[in-house]
Amino acid sequence: MEKDIEQNEIKNETTEETIDETIEEVKEDISEIDQLKDKLEKAEASSKDYLDKLQRSMAEFDNFRKRTNIEKASMYENGTRDTIEKLLPILDNFERAILSTPEEDKENPMFKGIDMIFNQMVETFKNMGVEEVAGVGETFDPNIHNAVLHVDDDSLGENVVAEVMQKGYKYKDKVIRPSMVKVAN
Repeated sequence: MEKDIEQNEIKNETTEETIDETIEEVKEDISEIDQLKDKLEKAEASSKDYLDKLQRSMAEFDNFRKRTNIEKASMYENGTRDTIEKLLPILDNFERAILSTPEEDKENPMFKGIDMIFNQMVETFKNMGVEEVAGVGETFDPNIHNAVLHVDDDSLGENVVAEVMQKGYKYKDKVIRPSMVKVAN
């Protein structure tokens, strides 16, 4: 019996050692799990931060792209308007040449060439979207007309354009050059 008691004590000691070892292993596993949880939380926080930075960068780039496209379109429009503005005096001179030519000289090849160039410029401007500002008989509009003279004329209404002294032009609804006009009443 004593032998049995000794064997039970040895078994108990072995079992206690095994339990102690298991408890130590579980404690180490719990410690490792806690460390992994901390690492995971830090990684999640870092990933959220990176995602936020990425989304902000993408939004900034999209805004930059849109702004750049608007600026490009604006530069094209401004360049076109500037070019048209510089060509208008040439168109005016061709028109003056045509209007000042006597009737007997209108069969002259020089006059026909000037007339062809004038018509070609007018057609090119129309194709580009350039329009002439409304003229004689229209109501005076300070946005598109520049009144340089005033005349009393009972045959015309109040604030009516009586005469256009220099034609005005618009490009895509923006006035390039206002018409210089004589306004009645």
